Amino acid sequence: MRAVINERFGGAEVLAVREIAEPRAGHGQLRVRVSAAGLNPMDWMFIADDDLGRRLRDARARQPGLALTLPSVFGHDFAGVVDEVGDGVAGFAVGDRVFGGALSRAVADYAVVVPGEVHHTPTGLGDVTAATLDVAARTAAAALAAIVPRVGDTVLIGGAAGGVGTFAVQLARLAGARVIGTASEKSFEYLRGLGAEPVKYGEGLGDRVRTLASNGVTAAMDLFGTETAELALELGVPRARISMIAGQLPGVTTVAGFQAVAGTLEHVAALIVEGRLRVPIAATYPIEQIREAVTRQASRHVQGKIVVTL
Repeated sequence: MRAVINERFGGAEVLAVREIAEPRAGHGQLRVRVSAAGLNPMDWMFIADDDLGRRLRDARARQPGLALTLPSVFGHDFAGVVDEVGDGVAGFAVGDRVFGGALSRAVADYAVVVPGEVHHTPTGLGDVTAATLDVAARTAAAALAAIVPRVGDTVLIGGAAGGVGTFAVQLARLAGARVIGTASEKSFEYLRGLGAEPVKYGEGLGDRVRTLASNGVTAAMDLFGTETAELALELGVPRARISMIAGQLPGVTTVAGFQAVAGTLEHVAALIVEGRLRVPIAATYPIEQIREAVTRQASRHVQGKIVVTL
């Protein structure tokens, strides 16, 4: 089968499409014929040949069974069709459409997974969209659960135009909150389309937020670093109503996607099918253009999600 392999650490240039042996579904496993794989910042961060990449790999290695060894298949999020079911698996059958996450297994023709890593794809949800959900939707949901947005809240979201922000903005709006999202000016129309009021990040952010939110900010999420969280503290937001995903501050909750409650992905998928939440697809690339896809993802200026098709 075809698979995107990284044989050494580095940038997009270390990725290559290789022919490798097909995996088979063993006891308690499913094999999925992958049709689409969504990209996330963590995918290229994990293989980066820099201090961040090493720290992320070290953190991953401290979790049983997650150490990264080379050569490795690239990617995490995927969607496709079950084509093998191992002994001892209930609830799935050959031909079922599924989506989910397969760490270091996703960008390949086939991925072997366990039932807890996959979810049934509802009718009306295409594979390209389903392949974007696992990391970003769960991370957004976990970050929102930490601050519990509600009617009457003004929520400041840092890095609102990214993949996680795309979900966070819409879920906060569905909860009834007003959302102010930080982004570059070229992403302003994108954020307005999601229901957020955009504000430019960087120097002077505090003054701009104060102008927009004359009655104050009541909760905040920082999806990029620490700038938004630090500003929220300056604005008097209680630490208990600030969440982060990529930085740390004393007394502020830092979350990850695995902390999302059970049923999160099914809930988000249903919202998409109902037309209440949308997932803008910035671009799709065939597997042969994996380097171009990752280079664009790593630019950090993507509006929406990038998906590799197989």
